[in-house]
Amino acid sequence: MDNNQFQMMIGLLIGICALIFMVIRTKIHAFPALIIAASLTGIIGGMAPPSVVSSITKGFGNTLSSIGIIIGFGVMMGQLFELSGAAERMALTFIKIFGKKREDIALAVTGAIVSVPIFCDSGFILLSSLARAISGKTKKTIFILGPALAVGLVTTHHMVAPTPGPLAAADNFGANLGLVILWGLIFSVPMVAAALLYIRIVLGKTYQLPEGVDGWKRFQTKPEIQDAGLEPSRSDLPSNFIAFFPILLPVFLILISTGINPIKNVIAIPENVLSIVAFVGNPVIAVGLGLLVAIATLTNNMTKDETLKAMELGIRGCGIILLVTGAGGALGQVLRDSGSADSIAQILSNANIPPILLPFFVATIVRFIQGSGTVSMVTASAICAPIILPLGASPVFSTLAACVGSMFFGYFNDSYFWVVNRVLGIDKAKEQIKTWSITTTVAWATGFVVLIISNALFGKLF
Repeated sequence: MDNNQFQMMIGLLIGICALIFMVIRTKIHAFPALIIAASLTGIIGGMAPPSVVSSITKGFGNTLSSIGIIIGFGVMMGQLFELSGAAERMALTFIKIFGKKREDIALAVTGAIVSVPIFCDSGFILLSSLARAISGKTKKTIFILGPALAVGLVTTHHMVAPTPGPLAAADNFGANLGLVILWGLIFSVPMVAAALLYIRIVLGKTYQLPEGVDGWKRFQTKPEIQDAGLEPSRSDLPSNFIAFFPILLPVFLILISTGINPIKNVIAIPENVLSIVAFVGNPVIAVGLGLLVAIATLTNNMTKDETLKAMELGIRGCGIILLVTGAGGALGQVLRDSGSADSIAQILSNANIPPILLPFFVATIVRFIQGSGTVSMVTASAICAPIILPLGASPVFSTLAACVGSMFFGYFNDSYFWVVNRVLGIDKAKEQIKTWSITTTVAWATGFVVLIISNALFGKLF
């Protein structure tokens, strides 16, 4: 390790320690704490002060440019779902389809399906009102339903192409994309199942009941409650079609935009059609159209003022989500620009370990350092492919090793960490880590076991 690498490591260590201390032990809010930690990491790590500021603003802006508008549209849509009764209608439908006591499984499966064509951040924003509605109807704790939805979304986002990370990793390793998708789905099943088991056993010990729309009342022991039943609480609930359409429309548009790429190589499609599909399939436009549909179909029993106030109520709680999410992106950008992630990855690649474990450990370390699962997959595959492929490593399982490693311990520098915790109203650092960071680590550890077994049995075939 040369002097520059050593300085980067010291800056990283001080920055992370300062962040954890500020969030857990002081009165400093997570938003300025993240910015302070990013500044310390960059300056102590050897970056020029103007470069640190540039990285912070770039990371903040890039993060919000990708999901900021979606968050705004999503919270407005979610408020309309709640006030119009659409959320209750969706909750009743899901409970009826999947049965009582399996609502967490229903949400995890739903999230896993939705996250294949769209980013897990926007998927969680779209579906979080559904988890809240089911919690209110069944009295099952949001500490179970929320993380169950989130882990279903994040697992397939990390494991199943055509999401960007697995797609880039498969390309770097030269793996067959069809096999990567198939094995990614196979890996996802035990990973989600293990996370759900942890959620039920550990997180289920904290019970909550809804307390209005803004907070959750905590109980140390399970409260005595009556079965809410499956009867609607009001007579003017929208139909299933009207309730689900505002969510299904953006998912459908994004899916069509994603699926048209391989089709156009087989069938001639006019360029103007491709442009229109790409436009309406962009997540920002698609979710915006979903919001317009929600306004048109869910507010028939509401006046203009009531509708506007409902959407403004959703926006009020959106500001802190945007600030903290953007600050997490700023920290991740500083860690990338400082070279800390690349330095540690290069050091790890020189260690004497089995080839298939190299992309797993590199992705794990990079994920922990800078927060982005996609970046960790891309970094691990780019570094490891020229090293382990000549040693006979399986391209398919090498790709999956990078994907599994990118699931490790999502925490303060991961924008999804803040989206999940803030949307669910979990504001204490210890609870945030217990609720989300450990949940992703359980999925990561399960994926590691599945990787070792699968590579031992089938590695020479793929």
